[in-house]
Amino acid sequence: MQRSSTFKQRWSCQNLESAKAMRSTLIQRQEAGSPLLMMYAEKDGYRSSGGSTMNLLPKAGSRSTLKRTLSIPDFEPVKSLRSTLILQPKAGSPLLMLTAEEYGCRIYNPEDGRVYETKSDFSGYRFLGSSGKWFLVVDSRMKLYIIDVFSEERIDLPPLESFKGSLYKIWRRVGEENVMHGLMDDDDPFCDEIPHAAEDLRGRLWVDDKNGNYVVVWQFEMNSFLGFCRTGDDHYREIPTQLGVQRELRGLYDMVLKGYSLYVFATREFIRHLDLSGQDEDGFKDVSEKHRLPMWMPPLSMDELESIMKQKKCIPSNKGIAVTRAGQVLLVFTYHLGTSESHRMFHLYKRDPKDLDPKTLDTQLLEVHSLGDEALFYDLGITVPADHTLGIEPNSIYFTRDDRICHNKLSCLDIGVFNLATKTIKRFHGLSNFNFNDAQWFLPS
Repeated sequence: MQRSSTFKQRWSCQNLESAKAMRSTLIQRQEAGSPLLMMYAEKDGYRSSGGSTMNLLPKAGSRSTLKRTLSIPDFEPVKSLRSTLILQPKAGSPLLMLTAEEYGCRIYNPEDGRVYETKSDFSGYRFLGSSGKWFLVVDSRMKLYIIDVFSEERIDLPPLESFKGSLYKIWRRVGEENVMHGLMDDDDPFCDEIPHAAEDLRGRLWVDDKNGNYVVVWQFEMNSFLGFCRTGDDHYREIPTQLGVQRELRGLYDMVLKGYSLYVFATREFIRHLDLSGQDEDGFKDVSEKHRLPMWMPPLSMDELESIMKQKKCIPSNKGIAVTRAGQVLLVFTYHLGTSESHRMFHLYKRDPKDLDPKTLDTQLLEVHSLGDEALFYDLGITVPADHTLGIEPNSIYFTRDDRICHNKLSCLDIGVFNLATKTIKRFHGLSNFNFNDAQWFLPS
């Protein structure tokens, strides 16, 4: 797969009327592996997935009108200055994909604090998930693609109507953009036909950096099945999440795709582990560990409980999962007191190995106080090696929103890096100058 890619960024600023117009081109080479943040926005009535919004447009009265943040000295005699910045991302370096209402997608590089345009126009897409430089996206016509955000390469995925299952079917009425789903039993007059728009879709993506093989998993939010496909498939297979599933493993709070392993956080707080590499008719195999009791989170400290009790309002909180490099599943609990921009707390928990003993009655989780030399990217649901040369901080959690798969009523977009040792948060204050609807971390390969 093509690895070289470019990002364009234009910016202008107003200053003294007598100044001459200037134009420059800057080229920056990025090391592989640095974190980035992808932002995207509503356009032409196409709604983004976020519940709340932040700014990607310069605030009124700011000194410059930028598509990336850059300060110009007051004394510089410039009336308008435009620059095109070409970004060659470091492999594995964190970036943020930002989605803005007026400008579509932008890339924020935390290393230099700049916002870059993408080479292609990705407005009209919703970004569901990522793997390396690849994103799983859906357009307003409910068509799914895998796109390389650093080039114009795109992989067309099977239409949703190609879904083949024993319990459910998906179809589209002639001339309509939305799709419908219902039970396979056509003769049931009370069978519901449930419509879905693009904003109802949730998804995960994994792409093998070595050979380009991929796995796609998607769900209509709050529904009873998943769809998935692999490289070369011309249709989606069905994974039931309710009917025919063991009682403890039913439902879905969150899911993580790591290679061909799909981890589902079930509503009864068990972990369902599916192997999607199978070649049989179903295409997957349940390889879940057999726990007798759910994952019970230990109580919070007295200081945290007192801090929560002092609040006069509802405290947004969420539980999700992440998978370490070693394949261990972590329960991620986070809440936001809202008392200050840094007042967000994270707790990580894991199963005690003794929980598999049938005689065990106490199955409280063990708190994980340190990730060591790894960092957790909550948008991706995985940990990666820390690397200061790539801008990946050890023992840290990179976050944007904590309800990407199953949205909370009190949804909150909140961007930062949480240090597990110091319980402090690193913010990116340059983003406060812009309006955007959603953002997610990704690690370009």
